[in-house]
Amino acid sequence: MKEYFGWDGYQRSAAGFMSWQHILIVTIGVLIMTGLAIFFGIKNKGKDDKAKNKVLIIAAILIDALEIFKIILICFRAHDAMGWIRDLPLFMCSIQLITIPVAAFSKGRVREAALDFVFIFGLVGALAGTYGAGNLYGSYPAMCFDNNISLITHCISGFCSIYIGITGLATMKNKNIPFTLAIITIFGILALIANKVIDYNYMFLRRGDGTPYEVLFSLVKGNKILYPIGVMLLFYLLIVAFYVVHHLIVKKKGNK
Repeated sequence: MKEYFGWDGYQRSAAGFMSWQHILIVTIGVLIMTGLAIFFGIKNKGKDDKAKNKVLIIAAILIDALEIFKIILICFRAHDAMGWIRDLPLFMCSIQLITIPVAAFSKGRVREAALDFVFIFGLVGALAGTYGAGNLYGSYPAMCFDNNISLITHCISGFCSIYIGITGLATMKNKNIPFTLAIITIFGILALIANKVIDYNYMFLRRGDGTPYEVLFSLVKGNKILYPIGVMLLFYLLIVAFYVVHHLIVKKKGNK
């Protein structure tokens, strides 16, 4: 158990990015995530919003409880009471630690914007943060606390995204686009500030760190201005593309 939790550092070698161990364990997690989302989504699709929301409440409590447990353990493991400053919810994926609870417990326009945000970024973040997690699987064994807890929390985000889509909780109203853009912009600014203050790489705005962002980092040759701008533009492009595709699908269904 000490080895699994990395209490004295991991003695086993790293799995390796896109190794068969990496692909296998991530695929198992994603399949479970998808299966549960489809099961609960179909089960609750015809129910009222209150009944549909119960699943989101459980997911919100679970994802935040697991993240808090992870941070506490990492701080104790490193004998560093300030270790939490490198685990703030300032990665694109970890924003869901805030937006899922907001979607589950708030009302009105705030809830609509949060639901749309989770719908758009939940699944994308889940896939990027599991299959694309070269920073984790390139550093740790496949079966270990750091990788497994990350896999579970990312899969909860993906679960919520698929569930919201199936149950129709996402409104995807055009008037909510500014709110969705504002959420990612605010967190981007906070990430830039945090990166400067504590010399970190939140939202991968400084470098790719073995993730797919390495492609963009290489294209702009690591330019300190163009690279973070490019990352943020990719987020904005994803939001707009998601809305366009969603509206096209809804329009096509309406014409049938």
